Amino acid sequence: MSEPIRYHSTRSTGSTVPISQAIAAGLAPDGGLYVPERLPTLDPAAFDPHGSLADTAATLLAPFFAGDALADELPAICAEAFAFDAPLRALPAHPHTTMLELFHGPTSAFKDFGARFLAACLRRLPRADARPLTILVATSGDTGAAVAAAFHRQPGVRVVILYPDGLVSPRQAHQLGCFGDNVTALRVAGRFDDCQRMVKAALNDTTLQAQHPLSSANSISLGRLLPQMSYYAHAALGWWREHGTALSFIVPTGNLGNALACLWVRELGLPIGEVRLACNANATLPEFFAGADYRPREAVATVANAMDVGAPSNFERLRWTFPDEAQLRQTLRAESVDDDTIRATALNHAREHGEVVCPHTATAFALLDREAAHREHPWAVVATAHPAKFETVLEPLLGHGLAVPTALALMLERSASAEALVAYDAALKQWLREHADACTAVPF
Repeated sequence: MSEPIRYHSTRSTGSTVPISQAIAAGLAPDGGLYVPERLPTLDPAAFDPHGSLADTAATLLAPFFAGDALADELPAICAEAFAFDAPLRALPAHPHTTMLELFHGPTSAFKDFGARFLAACLRRLPRADARPLTILVATSGDTGAAVAAAFHRQPGVRVVILYPDGLVSPRQAHQLGCFGDNVTALRVAGRFDDCQRMVKAALNDTTLQAQHPLSSANSISLGRLLPQMSYYAHAALGWWREHGTALSFIVPTGNLGNALACLWVRELGLPIGEVRLACNANATLPEFFAGADYRPREAVATVANAMDVGAPSNFERLRWTFPDEAQLRQTLRAESVDDDTIRATALNHAREHGEVVCPHTATAFALLDREAAHREHPWAVVATAHPAKFETVLEPLLGHGLAVPTALALMLERSASAEALVAYDAALKQWLREHADACTAVPF
C-alpha cells in the first residue's frame, strides 16, 4: 500500500500536513492553497455500479483521507454531505446531451455539497482551542448561503459572510441574511474580488489568527474542493457504464473551484472527455487560454453574478496541476458569454426547449450552441443553481413568474439582515476584533 497522501502549499513544497490540518486551516501559512503531494490513480472498476452518490464520494475520496484521523469517518461524512441527488438528465431537444443538475440541495446551488462536507469534517475534528472558530466566506452569490446552511447553529463555530452589496440577486441577498444565530452577513461596498481579498488578508494575519481562530469555507478550502469531484465522478461513471464512452462537460465558472474539481477527476483516471469553461464577461480565463498572459483584474458586474470574478483563486491550483503552460492551454478552453447572449440563450431554451435555466447555466448552453455544428462528443451541461434564485433577471425576460423550491421559499419567509462594511482589509480585521464574542446584524 502506498504512503498516505500529505498536503502542501501551492507556493512551497517544504512543509506538508495531513488532510485534517489542511481542511481546518483553510489557507496555507504562506498564503498559498493546499494541494496533495500527488493525485492518486483510480480504477473505474473500484466503484460500485449500483452505489449512491454518497457511495461514489466515499470511494473517490478514500485515497485522499487514507491514514488521517477522519478516514474512518469518511463514509458517514459523505452520507451527510450527499443526502440529495445530482441527477444527470437527458435533454430530448439536444441529442447526446445531458444536464447535470446540482441545485437540489437546501440552498438550491451546487455549493451545498462542498459546504456540507466541510461542516461534517470540522464537526469531527477535535480542537484544543476552546474559543469559537470563525469561518470566513467571501461570496458572489451562492457560496455564502450554502455555508450558512451547513454551519447554522453548529456549536463552537460562527460564520461571517462577505458579499458585494447590490451585486447579488435580491433572493440571494435574502438567503445570506436570513439565518441569524451564529451566522452574520456583511454587505461590502465593493466587488467580490474585494471580499475575497479581505478574507485572505484576515486568514494570513498571524496576530489576528492568534487572537481569534479563523478558517475559510471558500473553494480555496480543500474541504470544499475535494467533495465537488464526487458528482462529476458519479455522472461520468454512470455514462461510461451505459454507453462505453467518456462524457465531456461544459462548466460555468468564476473562481475555478467547480471546474478544477472536474479536471481533477479526469486526472485521477476516470472517464471524462473534454472540459470547457463557460465564463461571463469577466474574461481573465478566456484571454489566458487564448494565448495572452494571465492578467487578473477588477471584476465587472453581469447578470451571471456568481461568476463575477476577475482574479480566480483556484488558478494557483490549476497551474500546480499543469505546470507546463503550453500543456495547460492545450488541456482546456474557456470562452466568454456576454449579457445579451446569456439572456438570449435563456429565453431561447425556455421557448424552444422548455428548459428554464439560471443565467450561469445559460452561459454553458451558449457554449453548447456554439459547438453544435461540429459536436463530436456527448456533452453534459452543468446546471449550477436553480433559476428561481435569479427572478429579477429571468422573470422580466420570460414574462412569467418562476416556481420557487420549497427550501428556498421557507428561507424567503424569514426576516433577513446584513451589516454594511467598507471594502478595506483593515475594516474586516477590526470588525472581527470588535465582534469576537457575538454575531450582530443591522436590518436591511
